Amino acid sequence: MTNSLTFLTTEKRNERTKNMDEMTTAEILKVMNEEDHKVAEAVKQVLPAITKAVDHISTSLKKGGRLFYVGAGTSGRLGILDASECPPTFLVDPDLVQAVMAGGGNAFTKAKENSEDDAAQGEADLKAKTLTSNDVVVGITASGRTPYPIGALKHAGSIGAYTISLSCNNHSEISDYAECPIEVVVGPEVLTGSTRLKAATAHKMVLNMMSTTVMVKLGKVYENLMVDVHASNHKLRERAKSILMECTSATYEEAEETLEKAKLQVKPAIVMLKRNVSYEQAVKMLQENEGNLRKAMNES
Repeated sequence: MTNSLTFLTTEKRNERTKNMDEMTTAEILKVMNEEDHKVAEAVKQVLPAITKAVDHISTSLKKGGRLFYVGAGTSGRLGILDASECPPTFLVDPDLVQAVMAGGGNAFTKAKENSEDDAAQGEADLKAKTLTSNDVVVGITASGRTPYPIGALKHAGSIGAYTISLSCNNHSEISDYAECPIEVVVGPEVLTGSTRLKAATAHKMVLNMMSTTVMVKLGKVYENLMVDVHASNHKLRERAKSILMECTSATYEEAEETLEKAKLQVKPAIVMLKRNVSYEQAVKMLQENEGNLRKAMNES
């Protein structure tokens, strides 16, 4: 029987590090840094596929759909990271972007690596989310062959949800079950098979790019400012005030006062200052323009 992993780029040995155990600290770090430089270029090669994914995700979310990341091990953890950062950054409901991880939430901090081999569980865990055809599912697996996200993606496709795969090998098995396959080929890892390195870095970059750009398309960003930031602590309230001063001619004191009147919501506060209206009027203007700040201020 042949090893089913030997043909995968992510499992091949990196010729540059075959003597890594004999290298100095500086030499190891240097080669790791040089290998990491290849990641951004690999992501650049799949920008057309990422563009397709973003456009479909934003269209689906505008229709009331949700975005699901499904993965095991490091891939699952990356999905949880990106999903959990969307509510504080963009003031979206936690249900809008969700992560489904093999082994459940506890597997984030305590590895349950054998759970990745259960395709049926991937399907079952996604079924528990009562998926609809308006939803989008991203199956994440560096190898491209992990059963758990493949099972989830098969289920998503069967009920008409839009399917995206994210892997690090050409002609990945999971790509066969995705309407939009994204294969970011970063080459052999410095530490053979350790896909928490370049592969994970590539996947984090892609997930960050997708979620951020989707939120821009949903009107969560004005210029390059996070105008839907959840001002839930001192740092974020200060950031919110800075955004208000940046977008208007308000002083620090005016920004602070208006932010309080706007119940710590930046977009209504900006409209209040720019259009000289009440909080209630500002909210109505934003609602009439689907939350788009530029349109609410009649700038486009």
